[in-house]
Amino acid sequence: MTDTLAITIATPADADALKDLLEAAYRGDSARQGWNHEADILDDERIGREELDALLADPSVTILTARDGEKLIGCVAVTRKNASLGYLGMLCVSPTLQSGGLGRRLLDAAEDHARALGLAAMEMTVIDSRASLIAWYERRGYAFTGERRPFPVLRDPPVNFVVLEKPLAPA
Repeated sequence: MTDTLAITIATPADADALKDLLEAAYRGDSARQGWNHEADILDDERIGREELDALLADPSVTILTARDGEKLIGCVAVTRKNASLGYLGMLCVSPTLQSGGLGRRLLDAAEDHARALGLAAMEMTVIDSRASLIAWYERRGYAFTGERRPFPVLRDPPVNFVVLEKPLAPA
């Protein structure tokens, strides 16, 4: 990373680069270059192009992107669930840049964005077998709510989510 890092709101023109980043960071051999991947758990597509286009068009969703110059190197999505709760999703950093602090910067930007929307808390779901990722979020103030949710697609063996939540103190 250089000093030209910028975090900005994604537009529909970013769809191809976002799709490529999400697949590289979460799935397949490229994902194994970083510590934060699902490649050993899931082997399907991380997000369909139609789903990504719908998120980019949804006024309740903001996707923040991190760029080093023109190169997209990270992203995170904030979805307004209701008047007080946001949902954090799609936090990822290019696999070769993980462990350099960019994930934390994106998480902070997402929480700042949620606060600017007037949200009082942020929730997320994490695959229950991803202990190191859950621990990373816990170190940043997220706590297990006790709630578990099923993965949206049946898997063998089954995959489940745990729900983590963090209160967002006013800025």
